[in-house]
Amino acid sequence: MKRINILLVLFVYALVGSAQNETKTIELGEVEIKAAKVIHKPDGQIIYPTETQKNASHSGYSILQKLSLPNIRVDEVSQSLSAIDGRGSIQLRINGIIVGREEMLALSPGSISRIDFIDNPGVRYGEGIAYVINILTRRADSGYTVGIDLTQALTAKSGNDLIYGKWNAGNSELSLSYNFGYKDFKGNRTNETAHYRLTDGSVRTIGRNDIASRSRSFSNGLQLKYNLADSADYVFQASLNAGFSHVPDNYNRKQILEGNEEYLATQCERNRSSSPVLDLYFFKQLTSRQSLTLNAVGTYIATSLRSSYDEGAPYAYQVEGKTYSLMSEAVYENRLKPFTFTAGANYMQKYTKNKYTGDVNSVNPMHNRSVYAFAEIKGKLGPIRYVAGVGGSYLDYRQQAHDYQYWLFRPKASVAYNPVQAVQLKYDFQISEHVSRVAMISNTSIRNNSMEWTLGNPDIRPNREQAHTFQISYTHPRFQSFVQAYGKRCHQPNMATYIRTEDNRFVYTQLNQKEIDVLNLMLYANGWIVPDKLSIALSGTLFRCFNFGEDYTHCKTFYSGTANVQAYLGKLTLSAFMDSGFRFLEGETEGFNSSFVSLNASYRYKNLNLSLVWQQPFRNRYKQFQSDVYNRYVRKTTALHCRDLGNFVSLNIAWKFSQGRAYKDVRRNIEQKADKDTGILR
Repeated sequence: MKRINILLVLFVYALVGSAQNETKTIELGEVEIKAAKVIHKPDGQIIYPTETQKNASHSGYSILQKLSLPNIRVDEVSQSLSAIDGRGSIQLRINGIIVGREEMLALSPGSISRIDFIDNPGVRYGEGIAYVINILTRRADSGYTVGIDLTQALTAKSGNDLIYGKWNAGNSELSLSYNFGYKDFKGNRTNETAHYRLTDGSVRTIGRNDIASRSRSFSNGLQLKYNLADSADYVFQASLNAGFSHVPDNYNRKQILEGNEEYLATQCERNRSSSPVLDLYFFKQLTSRQSLTLNAVGTYIATSLRSSYDEGAPYAYQVEGKTYSLMSEAVYENRLKPFTFTAGANYMQKYTKNKYTGDVNSVNPMHNRSVYAFAEIKGKLGPIRYVAGVGGSYLDYRQQAHDYQYWLFRPKASVAYNPVQAVQLKYDFQISEHVSRVAMISNTSIRNNSMEWTLGNPDIRPNREQAHTFQISYTHPRFQSFVQAYGKRCHQPNMATYIRTEDNRFVYTQLNQKEIDVLNLMLYANGWIVPDKLSIALSGTLFRCFNFGEDYTHCKTFYSGTANVQAYLGKLTLSAFMDSGFRFLEGETEGFNSSFVSLNASYRYKNLNLSLVWQQPFRNRYKQFQSDVYNRYVRKTTALHCRDLGNFVSLNIAWKFSQGRAYKDVRRNIEQKADKDTGILR
């Protein structure tokens, strides 16, 4: 029997090609972790950063970059995360509460106890969420922390600055932060060649090439937060955020080429927005096994937009928009002996009113409402761990004479099996819904250029998505590795189409069409080459897209890969990250998010951390994005290059000072994300 187990381990190790560690216990509290760093669970992993990784980090972004999470790109300069595989967005949480840039920069890596990396989040975390990263920390018991985090580009006009403070006294914590960001780029160049098949069968070709541009933006954010907590009984948090952004007179001056005709056209846009957000969170430990969590977020967004473009003929419009939304959630949990039972409900109410004037004359008040209720059990039977749940959602939408009511039954199941301690086989299944962004369901039509228009479709309905994931992983104290197959089927999704009118206008819109299918195969390996000194992570992905429209079929296969190297040399940390970019095909558009390279040298001395980052080295004209349209009426290639982001060098200075702080654990479970969708069609 021992020989069979040994052969099985060697077989899976050969299939996967690397390793990751595992331990038997999940709730370890204050136990020091040395060898065991990763624990598998049905919906992802629990990761314990090493002391070396925490000591070499100065923020939440910094520690995540060093962990080399699969399919996650961490950009420390822009202070953002993105999913390399394009499956959806990433949700960041600290102690269960959704956080933004301010909280991630103010986070002390030394207070981190563990990180939950959820790669199969389900509907509990919101629509369109592909990954959830929940950082569990120990709460300061007393004292204060003040700090600054300043990032300044040395090769371009760009910066992000934050100043923050936290004060603790007993069960109370008060925090205040202010951030300011700016950008002023003049090196963006968009080149486009479009072929339009006219009603008479002839083809009209137009080239649009930028010869000058300016892209400026300014942002300010102020956050005030009060937290009252007893880790064994309750947590109450009230947060007030105020965000302001300004885009002043951005422009693209284009050279238009059509046959023997050549002329200049200018596209201009300016935008202002402000958004206060009130967030209330409450957690109560009802008994030793039962708890209740409540959360509500109210958001108001005011937007003012001005846009103009004179290709062919002058065209200008203005938008004054207002958005009100309320998102709330309640979750009950009971940790029973055979399993943990969780039940909850989520409610969202939103009202959007955008008034278009000028060459666009439209007012489209929209009411959106959604209700979701779910129940699930999570447990373990010998070597098998499982999550089984059911849910139901109801969507209600109304826009003048257009409306729909949409119901969906949403089951979810995850099963993980360990034939031996180091090997896990996992299968996930879920049904979810996809709702088109608010702008595309407006009854507004916007001209993009002399030939193309974008038309919202107020009759678009949500669609059902069915996803399957199978993963085989192998673990070892110094390595982790897995091979994963992911497949998704979207029934009657919102897919792009171009409508050609009798007067040769080409109108882009979306319709519920036949089907979109996705197949994703991934191999990932991460390990310590020299323990606590040198780590390397590698991944390779095959991505297959199937698009079945009413009058077209487009299928393509793409390949991508990533590499991440970290070297820890005492107070100096060196890192290099590279990914080959991500290609995708959706509807009739093939897109390419360009490759990304980042070299980082970080030096830490007591409370001061200095980081020098070099992105896109030796690439003077960095191509950010390219898209190709394969419509029967419109064939178009568009590429965006940015001189400012090529050979982009930035300096980060982070200083943090704490006095009289002791840590204790606080459990926080949920939070609703502030609404940012204004519904403006562009």
